[in-house]
Amino acid sequence: MTTQESLGAHATSPAPVFEHLSVLDLFKVGIGPSSSHTVGPMRAAADFAEALKATGRLREVQRVQIDLFGSLGATGSGHATDSAVMLGLSGLEPDTVITAEIGKTIENIRRTESIALAGEHTIPFNAGRDTIFRPLTMRPEHPNAMRLTVTDESGDLISTAGYYSIGGGFVMRHDDDDVLTPVPAPTENVQDVPYPFTTADGLLEHCRAAGLSIPELMLENETAWRGRDETIAQLEHIWQVMQDCVDAGIATGGVLPGGLKVRRRAKQWHERLIEREAAAETSAERDRLDGMEWVNLFALAVNEENAAGNRVVTAPTNGAAGIIPAVMHYFDRFGSADSDSADMPWSVRFLLAAGAIGIVIKANASISGAEVGCQGEVGSACAMAAAGFAAVIDADTEQIENAAEIGLEHNLGLTCDPVGGLVQIPCIERNAMAAVKAINAARMAKHGDGSHHISLDTAVETMRATGADMSHKYKETAMGGLAVAYVEC
Repeated sequence: MTTQESLGAHATSPAPVFEHLSVLDLFKVGIGPSSSHTVGPMRAAADFAEALKATGRLREVQRVQIDLFGSLGATGSGHATDSAVMLGLSGLEPDTVITAEIGKTIENIRRTESIALAGEHTIPFNAGRDTIFRPLTMRPEHPNAMRLTVTDESGDLISTAGYYSIGGGFVMRHDDDDVLTPVPAPTENVQDVPYPFTTADGLLEHCRAAGLSIPELMLENETAWRGRDETIAQLEHIWQVMQDCVDAGIATGGVLPGGLKVRRRAKQWHERLIEREAAAETSAERDRLDGMEWVNLFALAVNEENAAGNRVVTAPTNGAAGIIPAVMHYFDRFGSADSDSADMPWSVRFLLAAGAIGIVIKANASISGAEVGCQGEVGSACAMAAAGFAAVIDADTEQIENAAEIGLEHNLGLTCDPVGGLVQIPCIERNAMAAVKAINAARMAKHGDGSHHISLDTAVETMRATGADMSHKYKETAMGGLAVAYVEC
């Protein structure tokens, strides 16, 4: 049986294994440029190295082979999948790795043609020989599939495992018995959430029956994982990382890596906006569209950091990581000064409302560009941002659901067609466009009474069906759309 055949042809879809989701599953600290093609594979490789270490056979290993299938094989270099796997095999994790050391680590592995498995056992490793890209081998379980195999000095098998990176940094391990398990394993002491839901209708019903807003209900559910104060503290940390990312983006100029020579714009854009504000003596003299300019800037800053492989928050993915931070920064700059409530800061309310929508989408469709196209990434993030923004401008529960529906509905059919396999064109600008759209969706919903013809659940199901009908060329393979329309001179 070949490595390709042994990946598990009879397994079921990996998504249903996640019985309950925390909002902190959707908002994770990681590195760019892709949650499914960088963060996920890095987590998978780190899991493999740690499991190998636990067997006591780590020092018997003399060779590791990396097989990247389907979408991971198609854009593996552009999305830094090969580098991410090397980092993970070295024992590094995406949420704790020192970003300044990433380039040095990869350069050292390539230069010395060796890798320290789990950071402990050094073996020969040639990236060109031991990493095999198989873009035309599509696994039936998920288009983002990989297999790691280690052998001893005689070439005998020591261990092998298949993994699926199913979007947003979520990873499933596939063992030889056709069992799929989440990576990392679910927290064992998690209790049933008090208000379980998988649909928007179910969420709204709970809110009405309990007399709770969406953020309040979500905070009650989060107590299944951790205490209320800890949840608030972790969500405030997520917001701080988002702010740090914007600060880094507006402080850094130059050209993004990857060969397209895309110039960073956020730094100069920020300088121009600051100069314009300083020149205007009164608010009446400022450009009436300055708010939108700032939204664009915030989104560009985050996604330029993501494209550079730096620290970002999956929100819910890396490719769409700039949308929610951009809308949050917009509210922070232009929103109400007394927006914090006695129960929780506005940023926590925003993220809890956004997370509720993300849970509905992930439970019924997908947040993976490789699975349903960019509607699953940018569309999901736009819906989540619209819901979060609606929550902090005091929209009611039905208006929040309406805002999310508008945000998702007007991204249906959006393809994932990264030029050169890089998360740069059209990805960076696409985040800015969707952030503005999310704000508009929330404002439109706030002017209504919450009633509308198309429900969020209908829009989510439509996204799933549209993704199923979409050609694989438009699902993060860089084989269609703008990815092939662009001709490099």
